[in-house]
Amino acid sequence: MGYRTLIDVAALAALEQAAVVDCRFDLKDTARGEAAYVESHIPGAVYAHLDRDLSNPATTDTGRHPLPPPARLAEVFGRLGIAQGRQVVVYDDAGGMMAARLWWMLRYMGHDEVAVLDGGFQAWRAAGQPVESGRPDVVPAAFHGRPRPERLVLLDEVVEAVATRPSLACELVDARDPARYRGEVEPIDRRAGHIPGARNHFFQKNLDISGRFLSPALLKEAFVGSLGTLPDTTTVHYCGSGVTACHNVLAQVHAGLAEPRLYCGSWSEWSRDAQRPAATGEYTP
Repeated sequence: MGYRTLIDVAALAALEQAAVVDCRFDLKDTARGEAAYVESHIPGAVYAHLDRDLSNPATTDTGRHPLPPPARLAEVFGRLGIAQGRQVVVYDDAGGMMAARLWWMLRYMGHDEVAVLDGGFQAWRAAGQPVESGRPDVVPAAFHGRPRPERLVLLDEVVEAVATRPSLACELVDARDPARYRGEVEPIDRRAGHIPGARNHFFQKNLDISGRFLSPALLKEAFVGSLGTLPDTTTVHYCGSGVTACHNVLAQVHAGLAEPRLYCGSWSEWSRDAQRPAATGEYTP
């Protein structure tokens, strides 16, 4: 069945014919990740740029990292050398924050044979594994996956759910830093706060001090500590722009829990319209 959530360095080093994708990216310096990749990366890895490859161009009424349409996703995945049934391993240098976005996108498009390298590029280097520089030749593949729309939540559904509280059809979980969730700071988006009714589970709670994912048992404990209960299929994860929310989706699946859904537009889409309500402070039911 292959690797479908996480993979460690030793297992990746032993894999043959895997498609390895480097997702390093810095939201404040969008050229840094690609420059670091060219300088040094896991042998054979190709590079996926968050803005250029893993997002559609943002417009005035979307979030900052809109999900590309299925046809474009298939083109990007094929260009990265990903064919049906091929094991994919994705990594970054930020605890899986960026790599989880590609992990989710592949699963959304029906490709389940994808795993995030636990510990990322740092773990690979610390283990003394080889690296290379430059850009390797990539053999394009034909990617024929189809989207799984049930894994995605669109803006209209969130608007309706918030408007009909307390009979909320989904449980919203915000992956951002607690200070941003509470509305105490907002360094990026137009308004501060969170979607009314959302709880907060900061994605970094999924990691230990070394930057590796917690065990499934500890992930469950962390979710219960944040949410008061375990997330399930009704859970909808969101963040600032649909990136770190994927980290929470990955953590939930790796913990052995039911797969949740993603609101990709997230706070950057929700907050663009001043008519949509915003909450601040701690969670209130």
